[in-house]
Amino acid sequence: MKRLRILLLVHETLVPPEDLEGLPESAIEECRTEYNVMSTLANLGHDVRVLGVGDKIGELRRAVGDFKPDIVFNLLEEFSGIVTYDHYVVAYLELMRQPYTGCNPRGMMISRDKVLTKQVLTYHRILTPEFHLFPWRKGYKTPRRPKFPLIVKSATEDASFGISQASIVNDSARLRERVQFIHDQTRSDAIAEQYIDGRELYIGVLGNDRLQNFPVWELDFGTLSDVQAGIATRKVKWDPDYQRRHGIRTGVASDLSPALQTKLAALAKRIYRALHMSGYGRMDLRLQADGSVYVLEANANPNLTYGEDFAESAERSGIAYPALLNRIVTLGLNYQTEWRLFES
Repeated sequence: MKRLRILLLVHETLVPPEDLEGLPESAIEECRTEYNVMSTLANLGHDVRVLGVGDKIGELRRAVGDFKPDIVFNLLEEFSGIVTYDHYVVAYLELMRQPYTGCNPRGMMISRDKVLTKQVLTYHRILTPEFHLFPWRKGYKTPRRPKFPLIVKSATEDASFGISQASIVNDSARLRERVQFIHDQTRSDAIAEQYIDGRELYIGVLGNDRLQNFPVWELDFGTLSDVQAGIATRKVKWDPDYQRRHGIRTGVASDLSPALQTKLAALAKRIYRALHMSGYGRMDLRLQADGSVYVLEANANPNLTYGEDFAESAERSGIAYPALLNRIVTLGLNYQTEWRLFES
C-alpha cells in the first residue's frame, strides 16, 4: 500500500503517547488500542496524525481541512459522552466527503441499539433472545408472563457496562430492582432479555460487499462455577487480574463439526448484511446443547487491540496485525458512500 495521510480519531482522554516506556500498567491499558493502531500504521510508513475528540465537532472539521487526510481511522466509541452519538460523527465525515474506516452510520446506529437490532433480526427470522424494554424516565410496567431467568442490561451501552452476576434475575421483585439499577447507573433504557444458557462464541467479519469470516472464537470461563460462568461480566471481559485468577481466556472454539462451523460462518455474514454493517464487525452468539444458535449482539467496530479477540482471530486466518489494519484502511477507501455515487 502506498504511503497515506491518516487522521487517527480517538477520544480526547485516550490520545496515545509517542512511547509507552516508563508508564504505569494502568496508563498503558487505558490507551493500548490507540497506541497499537497509531504505532503500527506509522511503522507501515503512513503519515499519522492523532486527533482527540470530546464534544467539539468543529475541531474535526478543522483537522480534516488542515491535514487533508486520505482517510480517517475511526476509533471513537462515543461523542460528548453519549455512546449512541458516535454514528453522527461518521455521518459528519460523510457530509464532508471524507473517507473513513469501519462501519457506516446506518450500520452503527442499528447495531448499537439492542432493541432495534432484535427487531431487525426477528424480521429476518434470525434467532435472538426474547426481551422486554423498560424506558428510562418512565413508570415501571410489569411485563406479562415474563420467562425467567432474564438478564437485565442497558439497551445502548456496550462493553458489558452494568453487567454483573446480579444481572440475572429469577423473579419479578429482582427484575424491578435491577431495572432501576440500570436506569440509575447508565441513565439509559433497560432491556431484560431471555437468558440463554450455552457456549459463548464470537465471529469476526471483515468486508463491505464481499465478506470474510474469521475462525469461531470462544470465551472459556476457566474455573468459574456454572452459575458464575453464565454471563460475560465486565470483570470477565476487561479485568486482567480477574482473568488470570480464574483462568479465563478466549481462543479458537474446539469440538465444532465442519458443518456447524459452516453454519456459524453463514449466520455471521447474514447478521452483518441484515444490519447494514460495513468495514469490520464481531458477532456474539450463544450455542445451546441442542445446536440452537442465538444472536446476543452485533458489534460494529470491535476492539482492535493487538492480541485481543478480533486481532487474534484475524491472525489465525493468516492476517497479521499490520495487514489487518491495512485491510481496514483499504475497505474504508473503497466503501461506496452516497457522495461517491454522485461523483461517478
